[in-house]
Amino acid sequence: MPASEPSPSASAVPAPRPAGDPQQNVSFPSAGGTAHGYLALPPAGRGPGVLVIQEWWGLTAHIADVTRRLAAEGFVALAPDLYGGAVAHDAAEAGRMMGALPVDRGVELLSGAVDYLLGLPEVTSSSVGSVGFCMGGGFVLQLAATDPRVSAAVPFYGVVQGELPDFSGARAEVLGHYGEQDGSVPPESLDALRAALEKQAGITADLRLYPAGHAFFNDHRETYHAEAAAQAWQSTLRFLHGRLEEAPAR
Repeated sequence: MPASEPSPSASAVPAPRPAGDPQQNVSFPSAGGTAHGYLALPPAGRGPGVLVIQEWWGLTAHIADVTRRLAAEGFVALAPDLYGGAVAHDAAEAGRMMGALPVDRGVELLSGAVDYLLGLPEVTSSSVGSVGFCMGGGFVLQLAATDPRVSAAVPFYGVVQGELPDFSGARAEVLGHYGEQDGSVPPESLDALRAALEKQAGITADLRLYPAGHAFFNDHRETYHAEAAAQAWQSTLRFLHGRLEEAPAR
């Protein structure tokens, strides 16, 4: 079972997760209810806050692993569970689960996760970074458009559902990673994203292309591209450290 619900100001000590449970170890208030997620602390115990936003599969072992990898690099990393513990096992199921989560509801849940993360005494930054994959990459952009507390947005092959959001309230710098052979997010579609960020928010997005297809960062799937994943990961770490360590500590 997930850990009992801590208050946003409580010390974040992730509870042990028994084998077979969903990838959850914390609970927190969000969107008028209780949300769950996977929290990982850095070796020093404190650091800047980063959200990790799941693919359409759910809060899988892969997303939990990415969360731990960010923690190992010095971040307090939180992956909110947008599906409440459910995990898809095939693309048809994943599509249904993604379709059942309205974008506004997902953004509301993520804003609650930002509240929780910034309320933790272990978090030293006054803003957060956000890293997401596929569906989660789209939510990275949706969240940045509505929550100025996001100062660093990193969409990996982000699938934006529906029209692009209004970025006029965005305050985040954007580093995006995309595959040249990605049929879900064609490279030519990035021109509209760049133009919207520049026109509406004055943000010059750094959107990078790699010789890979969709989901090239997911080392649990056959689409994994090791070289592209390594390059994207290192640039993401530099970007997050640079953006979040510039923010004044609380």
